[in-house]
Amino acid sequence: MIDQQFDIVIVGGGPVGMALALALREHKLSILLLEARELPEEVDDPRPLALSYGSRLILQHLGIWKNLTQPTPITTIHISNFGHFGHTVLTPDDAGVPALGYVVNYHNLYHTMGRSVRDYGVVYRTNALVTTIQTGQQQARITYRQNETEKQIQAKLLVLADGGKLAEQIDGIRYRVHDYRHTAIVANVKTESSRPGTAFERFTLNGPLALLPSGDKYALVWTMPTAEAKKILRLDDRLFLLHLHEQFGDRLGNFIHAGKRSSFPLILKHASTIIGHRSVIIGNAAQTLHPVAGQGFNLGLRDAWELASEISHIPSGAPGEPGSSRMLSVYSKRRQRDKHMGRVFTDSLIKLFTADLPLIQTCNGIGLTVLDCLPPAKRLVARQMIFGTKN
Repeated sequence: MIDQQFDIVIVGGGPVGMALALALREHKLSILLLEARELPEEVDDPRPLALSYGSRLILQHLGIWKNLTQPTPITTIHISNFGHFGHTVLTPDDAGVPALGYVVNYHNLYHTMGRSVRDYGVVYRTNALVTTIQTGQQQARITYRQNETEKQIQAKLLVLADGGKLAEQIDGIRYRVHDYRHTAIVANVKTESSRPGTAFERFTLNGPLALLPSGDKYALVWTMPTAEAKKILRLDDRLFLLHLHEQFGDRLGNFIHAGKRSSFPLILKHASTIIGHRSVIIGNAAQTLHPVAGQGFNLGLRDAWELASEISHIPSGAPGEPGSSRMLSVYSKRRQRDKHMGRVFTDSLIKLFTADLPLIQTCNGIGLTVLDCLPPAKRLVARQMIFGTKN
């Protein structure tokens, strides 16, 4: 028995799912947003997020940006390779933008978007665990449990923004997965000196190390083989900071404080297709990238924005919309190039800079030096990082 019917059901109430709901709020569509977790205020996730300037523009359109707590602008990105010559420095002038990006806390963004979703009256249900989905030519059917009650609903369009746990229930969607066998360690750290607005990307043979400006501290994202990460996580703060200084160098003096550390495994995961009958997957449900260059969340936000744009162009009252095979096909083609380049860009950086071969490392150094001397090439790289690849 069907409990309710909606035009669009979004499964996954994280920032990407919320962004889609907010982008569609002015259209005459019935939308349901389902989230398996508690209300955003109950979720405390200290991870740093590097938002590109392109993502800032999207969040401004959604009315979110003005309510975020003190995003830290990134006005310089310093890229280097441990033990080898060559570096590149990117600035806003290279890309023709006011700032290359901004650093925010995940939970601050999540809490702010959660308040906006409720303020705008989006039908938003938390503690709603989706168990099964069925997709057909005319409708998608979703079964979920909330407060010990099972409910069934139908939608013209099902959007999965949940991280990918449900997507394989859709015919034709399979995942290709590469396990990097690396782990990212995340923490806030303090240094003796600082360079306000400067982010550092330091490549090592073990993996990249990023320091992102975050208020008077730096948000650290340090990647390495999983076995090595387990040892590093067990160290006391003094030894942890000594190992960090050894890998990063003296640009900021000594590391003098480390906050709580957390970690997560690193994989490259992407779907064979992002659309099915009456269904589409976005954000982490469509792709999970290595955190190098901070592309993953920004790519997911563009997924939501472009999908909302495609839906908004549908003539009012068009039969079978939203969610027709034609609409979904157009959206898939629009996103194909950006998604592909995001995967290739991040995966290639990892493979090149972790290759323990002298010739390749020498070429990497030459590449960084040449890039730093060629403004058109710097502009191309910077704008790819900021805006992705537009068709």
